[in-house]
Amino acid sequence: MNVSQAEFQNMKEEIVKDMISRLMEQRGLTMQQAFDAVYTSRLFEKLSDPKTGLYFQSSGYVYSFLEDELGRNDM
Repeated sequence: MNVSQAEFQNMKEEIVKDMISRLMEQRGLTMQQAFDAVYTSRLFEKLSDPKTGLYFQSSGYVYSFLEDELGRNDM
């Protein structure tokens, strides 16, 4: 399915917003720490590539990959 660049950006931003909120709520991170964790993750690189299709997935599903990545880094 093709989406416009604006639609892709909006879908990606909604997932990012949810992941930041979850990190703050579930891990007790500050907003700045949560932003840093998301935007410096390998997952964010993949989410930013429309070819991966991650932007079509639920935020909970995408967040599970972030949890796996952060767990390995012992954040």
